[in-house]
Amino acid sequence: MRTAPQVLAGLDPDQQQAAATVHGPVAIIAGAGSGKTRVITHRIAYGVLTGAHDPARSVAVTFTTKASGEMTRRLRDLGVPGVRVRTFHAAALRQLRHYYPRAVGRDLPEVTPVKAPLIGASASSLSLPTNSAALRDYSAEVEWAKVNSIPTHEYAAAAQRVGRVPPASLPLASMASLYAEYERRKTAAGRIDFEDVLLLMVGLLNAHPQVAAHVRSGLHHITVDEYQDASPLQQRLLDGWLGDNDNLCVVGDPSQTIYSFAGADATLLTGFAARYPGATVVTLPRTYRCSPEIAAAANKVLAQGREGVTLVSQRESGPAVRVRDYPDAEAEAQAVAARIEALIDDGIAAHEMAILVRMNAMTEPFEEALANRGIGYQISGGTGFFHRAEVRKAIAVIRGAAVAGGEGGAVPEAVSALLSGLGWSAQPPVGSGASRDRWESLAALHAAAVQFAAGKPDGTLADFGDELRDRAERQDAPDGAGVTLASLHSAKGAEWQVVFLVGLTEGVLPHSSATTDAEVAEERRLFYVGITRAARVLELSYGRAKTSGGRVRRPSRFLEALSSAVGGAGQAARGGASARKPRQPKMATCRTCGATLATGAERSLGRCRTCPGEVDLELLERLREWRTATAAGLTAEKGTRVPAFVVATDATLQAIAEQHPTDIAALAEIPGIGPRKVDDYGEALLAVVRPGP
Repeated sequence: MRTAPQVLAGLDPDQQQAAATVHGPVAIIAGAGSGKTRVITHRIAYGVLTGAHDPARSVAVTFTTKASGEMTRRLRDLGVPGVRVRTFHAAALRQLRHYYPRAVGRDLPEVTPVKAPLIGASASSLSLPTNSAALRDYSAEVEWAKVNSIPTHEYAAAAQRVGRVPPASLPLASMASLYAEYERRKTAAGRIDFEDVLLLMVGLLNAHPQVAAHVRSGLHHITVDEYQDASPLQQRLLDGWLGDNDNLCVVGDPSQTIYSFAGADATLLTGFAARYPGATVVTLPRTYRCSPEIAAAANKVLAQGREGVTLVSQRESGPAVRVRDYPDAEAEAQAVAARIEALIDDGIAAHEMAILVRMNAMTEPFEEALANRGIGYQISGGTGFFHRAEVRKAIAVIRGAAVAGGEGGAVPEAVSALLSGLGWSAQPPVGSGASRDRWESLAALHAAAVQFAAGKPDGTLADFGDELRDRAERQDAPDGAGVTLASLHSAKGAEWQVVFLVGLTEGVLPHSSATTDAEVAEERRLFYVGITRAARVLELSYGRAKTSGGRVRRPSRFLEALSSAVGGAGQAARGGASARKPRQPKMATCRTCGATLATGAERSLGRCRTCPGEVDLELLERLREWRTATAAGLTAEKGTRVPAFVVATDATLQAIAEQHPTDIAALAEIPGIGPRKVDDYGEALLAVVRPGP
């Protein structure tokens, strides 16, 4: 058990001030990478260990289950496991399920997990578009209205007052009708949504003094993480929880406010001291994540908007931040993949790198470029990790081994042995698709075991199994094992040693929908968030055209601020003398001339492009038709788009068309066709290669 002085040891002076201020209203303005989670967990631990905080009456509130899980683990490691950590919705729902039946006299209505079905039915009844993009945008607009506590009959006036444009440029009256119809259908179905959970709890606290008194008796100290993302509705809930109590600690960064479109109100943070006279406000400017070069670039971006904390790097100097341009988006993707391959060859783990995009739709060329080079990757926000069949099976095996008393010794080694029995290996499979997805899931569990052992050296396999069970309940997925592809919004809160910020053109960042000064400012903050995800290496890039020979696009205006903070701008694509070309790692050699094979396509063919090959063009065309049809079938089955290259890359199809495999064994020898693809597509591919009469 640590002592209170030990909890403060190792914190810098600003962090110590924040952690030692355990009473009254406290606002911590935490710059990117300044250790905000470390500070607030140490503050809670210090309060408990000094007796200032009762752990049973202390709660920390977060916005994501992942953040909740991370904070829970840190508090456990600090010796204060009794402090509750919840998301806003989880805390409110827990209270609502307890108090609602007693106060109202009937059961709480069922919580609908998604709005799309009811929104879709409502839109259809009003003859409005019902495609998936429209339904997503309608849902977001309804959520915005509800987190701002705007009733249906006031929507049009409220939206007009703030200059809000409804989805698909719908007339305000049409969106108001859709909102009202959704609420009517939801009520008729006896359901509530997640915004209703907060609204109902606020209503209970305001209308039932006994409920409010009982809730507040168990909430003497409240800590709120990422407070810049709080909405007016969440603030109303906080006020209801607190009552006359002012033991509230909030932490956040105004320069990372990127959810205003969804109702986040950063003025709750910036105006905290005005609302709580006598509040202690502590600023944390030291960044322990970003190198001086990356911090300088981030500060340049912030200076454009004159907001946020000026970062002071505590890291050693690193490589210069680079801005690179390429002829088109495909060339950009190929160059980024080549750079990642070189960095992996230099010893940087794939999971320490990320490619960040403004929109999820931009990941496809990067997926294909990585797959062609045999580089594993994961897409942030994909299928729920703990819902994957291979993950459920692996957890069952790990917990079963713990109960049986087998696989003793260090947890990482024990988990490695168990996962190996499920087909996992230290090296990723060649190519993409289901086989790679399965490998990444198991590799993420192995990485979680390594992380667990580092934080709890005396932990057992049973302890690790229990942690996996708890994480599954919170949907707190571990970090993946491959390169991460993520949108800038989903990357918030994460960090990597190496970050590639790509596709930086006007119309993308800032997005074409950002027309007001406030919207452009939010896009700038989004750029800042992307920059500050990087610890040591940051490379910014864009394609001068979307496709080869296409219309020339302008680079993002935000890059102009970086001219004096970065190096190598535009040199890579234009062939400038100062360009640093990615070093090519050692490759396989051409089976014809012995030359080094420099690309994934050449490795799949087994020859360099200059050597002649006998590709059956008719077969290649049949293979491409088969791939298109297969991808379409998978898209229909999964309900989400499956790109054709996920089934098989162009390089793999060309290799098949050249080598004419006639049986499963020969097919399995082709790079890009692993065991899983043999199982999934083997017979179908052979049928294409050797069509019947």
